[in-house]
Amino acid sequence: MSRNIYAEKNRWKWVLFVFALGIGAVTMWYTNNFVRKLREVERQKVRLWAEASGLLADVGDNDQYLGFVFQVIRDNKTVPVILTDGDGNINGWNNLDSTKVNRPGFLEEELAEMAEQRPPIEIEYIEGERVYIYYKDSLLLTQLQWYPLVILAVMTLFILIAYYAFSTSRRLEQNRVWAGMARETAHQIGTPLSSLMGWVEILRTQHVEEEMLGEMEKDIDRLNIITDRFSKIGSMPTIKPEDIVAVTENAMQYLKARSGRKINFAFQTPEIQGPVFVPLNVSLYEWVIENLIRNAIDAMAGQGDISVCVQEKGNQIHVEVADTGKGIKSTQWKTIFRPGFTTKKRGWGLGLSLARRIIVEYHGGKIFIVRSEKDKGTTFRVTLNK
Repeated sequence: MSRNIYAEKNRWKWVLFVFALGIGAVTMWYTNNFVRKLREVERQKVRLWAEASGLLADVGDNDQYLGFVFQVIRDNKTVPVILTDGDGNINGWNNLDSTKVNRPGFLEEELAEMAEQRPPIEIEYIEGERVYIYYKDSLLLTQLQWYPLVILAVMTLFILIAYYAFSTSRRLEQNRVWAGMARETAHQIGTPLSSLMGWVEILRTQHVEEEMLGEMEKDIDRLNIITDRFSKIGSMPTIKPEDIVAVTENAMQYLKARSGRKINFAFQTPEIQGPVFVPLNVSLYEWVIENLIRNAIDAMAGQGDISVCVQEKGNQIHVEVADTGKGIKSTQWKTIFRPGFTTKKRGWGLGLSLARRIIVEYHGGKIFIVRSEKDKGTTFRVTLNK
């Protein structure tokens, strides 16, 4: 069920991503098509301006034509143009930055840029004499070309910010829900647990075998530990230096005594001599190790090898739990730490999520999968600072 939810979520992400790409592609196509048409309009405007300039010598004193020609010339207020003769000498210009025109080399630079963008328009003023009109896109057209990219960038930034805010809010809400469930579970267990402790004392007065009562008290103590763990979820627990080697081995030994004979346990501490003190909350840290070992047992279907290794690397301690189970797909290495995700047919998908919360938020460490291969096993690593 959980895997289907996350798979559906990933599919929707890809659908939305493709949809966004489609919108961007359509926007770019429409804008480029519009820009291409506008560029052609500007080209026609420049040609008309050039031809009007050439008519000045022919209209003479005809005020009607002269006024029309001057009107055409004045109408070009957007397209930058430079007029040159057949030898490349600059004879005139229009719609260029008037504050820069007098700067040495400015017109030559603009002319080179225009010539690089497109070929000039050739106009024959007098028979045998030609002039060339160089031009480039107007500022409006240039801005229009960048407009869709700016809009897409703003939309993308807005979507990313909104997605981050939504994800953060949802994650905080999930954490509050899980923490509330954990504390409520601890509260619910507390009442019958107190009653069981009372019943043990009553049974002791009835001369029940002490060995049986001792086993019952062990289970009650275990329930007390579980209740204490759940009650600490959602609040900052007490952290103090503890021997991580001894604590890790104790957690492994507890499950070793309660596992089948077909599971082989190994505890390794290469290059470590004596205790290594790390800031820990023993109860919660043991919960993490027990959870990893239980998952390893489930992955091996009750048969295989489990290795717990504590290594010292500089100022850090690496605790690795390795099994010979069925392995985990690489696409699920991060997903398995999300609340509600599980690869089991039964389960709430909370174990690894709580383990990550305990290690990352309470102990300032890391927990992740180091390696995993199909039918060969998985290795989890917990990294803590000394």
